[in-house]
Amino acid sequence: MPGVWAFLGIPFGAAPVGARRWTAPERSGGWAGVRVADRFGDRCLQPPTDWLFQSAAESEDCLSLSVWTPAPDGEGLPVMVWIHGGAYYLGAGDEQRYDGSRLAAKGVVLVTINYRLGILGFLAHPELSAESPHGASGNYGLLDQILALEWVRDNIAAFGGDPGNVTIFGESAGSGAVNALMASPLADGLFHRAIGQSGAHFASPLADALLRRAIGQSGAYLGSGPLSLASRDAAEQVGTTFEEQSGATGLEGLRGLAAESLMTLAAGFSFAPIVDGHVLPSHVWDVFANGEQHPVPLLAGWTSAEAKYLPPLTRAQLDAHLREAFPEDYETARAFYPASNDREARLSSIALRSERGFVVYGTWKWIESHANDGRALVFRYLFDQVVPTETGPPAEDDPGAVHASDIEYVFQTLDTRPLAWRDEDREVADLMATWWTNFAKAGDPNGAGVPNWPPWRTDGTGQVMVIDASPAAEVDQDRARFEFLDRVETREHRTNQ
Repeated sequence: MPGVWAFLGIPFGAAPVGARRWTAPERSGGWAGVRVADRFGDRCLQPPTDWLFQSAAESEDCLSLSVWTPAPDGEGLPVMVWIHGGAYYLGAGDEQRYDGSRLAAKGVVLVTINYRLGILGFLAHPELSAESPHGASGNYGLLDQILALEWVRDNIAAFGGDPGNVTIFGESAGSGAVNALMASPLADGLFHRAIGQSGAHFASPLADALLRRAIGQSGAYLGSGPLSLASRDAAEQVGTTFEEQSGATGLEGLRGLAAESLMTLAAGFSFAPIVDGHVLPSHVWDVFANGEQHPVPLLAGWTSAEAKYLPPLTRAQLDAHLREAFPEDYETARAFYPASNDREARLSSIALRSERGFVVYGTWKWIESHANDGRALVFRYLFDQVVPTETGPPAEDDPGAVHASDIEYVFQTLDTRPLAWRDEDREVADLMATWWTNFAKAGDPNGAGVPNWPPWRTDGTGQVMVIDASPAAEVDQDRARFEFLDRVETREHRTNQ
């Protein structure tokens, strides 16, 4: 984009290979002379997928980041660091929809990062914990993110950025990572604002299991889900089980396996952040409950029909799902998720799966906990701009915006998908990019030329910014249902501690 410089594929960490596999990342050794920075680094190894917009190159040597800046010779620009999603086993910072040019053109320095994924990023194992000076293992992907933020602190001024004004933001698992970094003492001082789009680590194991079943994962699935947090002991047991099934002997044997073989062997396992006692000394839930999180301004929310991509439930199936999801509260749940006809059953099944078995409740709890803490402003949104089809507008009865459909609007990269984009979509995208960059600049999305967005309140009068073609702040109409979910999830959290 004219007026924006891009510096791609800058290594921030040494290759985590050989003896460095499953260790805390080490700083890159740098390079001699002038480095050509015109192509992205390899994405981190992950299973084969048709994931949208990825490049082809991947390897275990993947700890790189990219920078977009409107003023490489300037100084003091706000910095935004994007953490990609993908359930902690997919994704990369080089996806076309994450192109930082247009956000940078609004007066920020934009950084995208890679971090280790899946088994290479989140394997816990007793031998790994024993060799660690902290007695911990499993959160290597989060440690990669922290090292990238340290690189930003030490180097971003050379690109015109202000290391004292850094906003971290992400979507789905990337939003979960933002939530975890707010709870990690190791990230203290490395960022100053946070944006979360559809994800936080407050999910219960039961909600996790419901989502896995909904997306068709088998009963052989082992490990915690991407947005629930297992204990280190439980995660180490999964690691031990993986070792036994892999045929390797001990940590040396695991480190001797080819990375591609690990990807194949890890099918049926889930590896995601855990409460390891070091990166996360305690559960995110408890960190926020005790007011121990970093007191930075937060902007967070979700899309209006997150789980729309799942097959709709019949009225009978919805009833069975309610009985399973709320074994002690079925009658109350049925009132909150009604199904008097097929249309209502479809809408209730989307709401139920989005809230109880996916990202919505956790994000709500994150917003509530941080707002109740009272040390920093919180802004809540609901994204309700439904993307068009390839030939025209969405159907009139479309139930809402699906998971991850907000990303292209934030980055103003709509044209990475061949859809029939309307003027209203481009206007929403420009507005979101303005709100997001305003927040990065001042910890508040408000400013000239944008609708007023009040800070969130938890007393029942709080206003949610509904983002669509006619954006407006509205009083939350679903608070009673979320308070019901909170009672259920709080009981389960206490039971599982």
